[in-house]
Amino acid sequence: MTQPTLTRRGHSSTSALAEPLRTALMLAAAGVPVLPLRAGKAPFGNCPACAGNACGGRPNMKTAGPCRCPGVCHAWAAATTDPHVLTSPAWTAAWRRAVCVAYHPGAARLTVVDLDDAAAVDWARATLPPTRTVPTTRGEHWIYRGAMSSRNAVRPGVDIKSAMAYARYLGPGTGTMTALPDAVRALAVKEPSSVRPAPRSLSVPAQSGGGECPHRTPVFLERGIAMAEQRITQARSAIHSTVYGAFLAVLSTHGRCGCLTDAHITRLFTAAQAKGETLRHCTDAWANARTTLGL
Repeated sequence: MTQPTLTRRGHSSTSALAEPLRTALMLAAAGVPVLPLRAGKAPFGNCPACAGNACGGRPNMKTAGPCRCPGVCHAWAAATTDPHVLTSPAWTAAWRRAVCVAYHPGAARLTVVDLDDAAAVDWARATLPPTRTVPTTRGEHWIYRGAMSSRNAVRPGVDIKSAMAYARYLGPGTGTMTALPDAVRALAVKEPSSVRPAPRSLSVPAQSGGGECPHRTPVFLERGIAMAEQRITQARSAIHSTVYGAFLAVLSTHGRCGCLTDAHITRLFTAAQAKGETLRHCTDAWANARTTLGL
């Protein structure tokens, strides 16, 4: 993450704003989607209109759904770089109560390896390539260029925060940010004992012995592809991470059993390209999702 500039055209009066909002505007100007955190380093909860999934969003914040709530109501999915949103009345009320600023790493094409204690830091220094580091209360954040799926407790004292997650902003850090290495991506892959062998191709025939893949049912497979298409089509921001997350979700369910065909993949790529993704970005996102899942 580059050091954001201290002033931004149209916001030279930010010195009069509360400290969390000033920091948020600096990060947003650098292209990093931000959100406020309340006491306890937690995001703000759903407003009454969104409570109980009434707005169509997911209660566990895996997607924002079709909700257009003007407030900071959906954790990481509310993160934005829009200064007009950040300074709107609904967000200003949240900034008055905020204790710190968080950001959505995946939407900024970043991954944070959250090292929670000295032992985890020692492990990272011996195992991972050096990159930008930021001190935390008990450990460090190691920040890499590139997005991936998020996962907690990948090893003792180590969490991965990228797509569909938020991380606290604790300062610009030190060191040169480097590309996300395979060693970090591998941390999010399940243990080999729980992963079935991957086929060589996504388009495979029915299983031998006359059996048929249990997912090869029109309703189940069609619903999964349609949901992924809808998730991409309805995205209003963070398109890169949304496309990657949709690809990851489809592959995690259907990537090992032979359900997917070229026609299904074409539908997903078409939806992504309609949102402005290039063929190269689609191909990279698909390859990264396969790598993350060990396919």
